[in-house]
Amino acid sequence: MSKEKHNISRRKFLGDSCAALGYTTLFSSLINLKAMAASAMDNSSLITNLGGDYKALVCLMLGGGNDSFNMLMPKGTNEYNEYATTRSNLAIPQNDILQINPNTSDGRVFGVHPSMPDMQQLFESGNLAFLSNVGTLIEPSTKTDIQNNGVKTPLGLFSHADQIQQWQTGRPHERTNIGWGGKIADLVQSMNSNQNISMNISLRGSNIFQRGDQIIPYAIGNQGSVGINGYGGTNLFNSLRTEALNSMLERDYQDIFKNTYKNTIKSSNEANLEFQSAIDGVLDFSTPLPEYNNLAKQLRMVAKTIASRDTLGFSRQTFFVQLGGWDHHDELLINQAGKLAQVNEALKYFNDLMTELNTNDCVTTFSVSDFARTLTSNGNGTDHAWGGNAFMMGGAVNGKELYGEYPVLALNSDVDFQDGVMIPTTAADLYMAELALWFGVPASELSIILPNISNFYDTNSGVPPIGFMNMT
Repeated sequence: MSKEKHNISRRKFLGDSCAALGYTTLFSSLINLKAMAASAMDNSSLITNLGGDYKALVCLMLGGGNDSFNMLMPKGTNEYNEYATTRSNLAIPQNDILQINPNTSDGRVFGVHPSMPDMQQLFESGNLAFLSNVGTLIEPSTKTDIQNNGVKTPLGLFSHADQIQQWQTGRPHERTNIGWGGKIADLVQSMNSNQNISMNISLRGSNIFQRGDQIIPYAIGNQGSVGINGYGGTNLFNSLRTEALNSMLERDYQDIFKNTYKNTIKSSNEANLEFQSAIDGVLDFSTPLPEYNNLAKQLRMVAKTIASRDTLGFSRQTFFVQLGGWDHHDELLINQAGKLAQVNEALKYFNDLMTELNTNDCVTTFSVSDFARTLTSNGNGTDHAWGGNAFMMGGAVNGKELYGEYPVLALNSDVDFQDGVMIPTTAADLYMAELALWFGVPASELSIILPNISNFYDTNSGVPPIGFMNMT
């Protein structure tokens, strides 16, 4: 081997090794530092219902703005006619709508999209509920209030960037990168015995929902933790790489920045090995994984992480999964049917996994989206709107109920802001607060997580904000 070839090979080795310490590893390293810093925050006296139990929140982001008035819609004749008139060429045929039968009824009959037969059955079995016309609000707002500029409205209404951020932060009055899931984690992370890995696990990289003042997400992929490329590999090149990296990570550097960086990478690598070892120890599920369904693959890794909870030392965790592509300005009927079919299949699969693991009662999955969409058609699709419908799934959900106020869908109603844009009648804060209370956050701490909550809910009332969660 010539000297020139030797130098090129050495350069390539160093370059590849440095690339292995790139974004993913550094990002996970910073997560671990945040998690360890959070261990100094002992909030055990504040957190309720933590007597050795386990609870997890799974946030399902439907990115782009789900047309949720074609996900949950009227089926009874009078209300369907009103719906069909407003929705015109985008109305789902009445006979195709899958009827649901809530335990509590206001006399109207409702149903779900024909692509959601499993979710219909989950609803009927009491494992799923819907929340109607929920959206971002700063304070209670009527149509007259808004028209007269008598109330503050969320920043950047109808903007993807602003609304998707506000659903994750619970702060529609300001732009911030601190999420309500992250604020919860700041309070409860120290209750987990594992302080090396964040309790907030993301299947879709960095997100605002799980970012707190002390905690940020631990990003993993559908196959598990993402570590240093090739580390621990058995072939010659990876063996040399592992040996070189170990040598680098065991050294003490006089330069404080080099030493800090080294310690950060080392702790991240150790956390990655710990996490992946626990995941690899989970036996294969008997429930078959749906083919070609990426959301189901994300939820499978969520389930594997939940199955590893005792090994990893977690009593509280949040998860973030996402399915994008809901911005249906065109071809709404075709495109939404395909998306809802994916959600339907993935949720049925995940519910079966939670039953298999006997964790259905301690895991709650809930949906969020940028906003709903206009009831009126733009020709072949819909545009950005405001209030919409969400769903919650799990054994702790007081299911087979439709919560909130499903609005009258006639145009120019009291809740029609313009062109079929529904003004929310339930604040997103109430939705988030209910989930936080079930998770163990005391009512006295809700204002730390949701600064506008007192505009909608008396935290001293002793009753849940909405009632869709079983708090016992």
